[in-house]
Amino acid sequence: MKNDSQNNKFSIVKRAKSFVHAGRGIGVFIKTTHNAWIHLVALFAVVSLGFYFQITHVEWMVLVLVCGLVLASEAFNTAIEIDIDLTSPEYHPYARDTKDVAAGAVLISSITALIVGLIIFAHYL
Repeated sequence: MKNDSQNNKFSIVKRAKSFVHAGRGIGVFIKTTHNAWIHLVALFAVVSLGFYFQITHVEWMVLVLVCGLVLASEAFNTAIEIDIDLTSPEYHPYARDTKDVAAGAVLISSITALIVGLIIFAHYL
């Protein structure tokens, strides 16, 4: 049996496998989450507007941050929903609350992104 120090050694192969797993997770997220499609369509529209209006570098950085925030929030929400569905297949008020709070986090990040988008694009329109 290997001791803990052998199991915790840095390994390029293990790091590469973790990227493969993360890529698979992104694939599952995009394939199974309809709201992710909506967010991606909005992201495409925002990027198109950014190029059309030739927004500044700072504006691009802010848009990238808020778009990443929304997509990450939706991914966390999806992960939480998958876990809750597995661990609590029967209805339970705590399971419902957990899902609702996670969905609320997505709503908060989406509203934040909308406000940022309005601030950035308002003077171009």
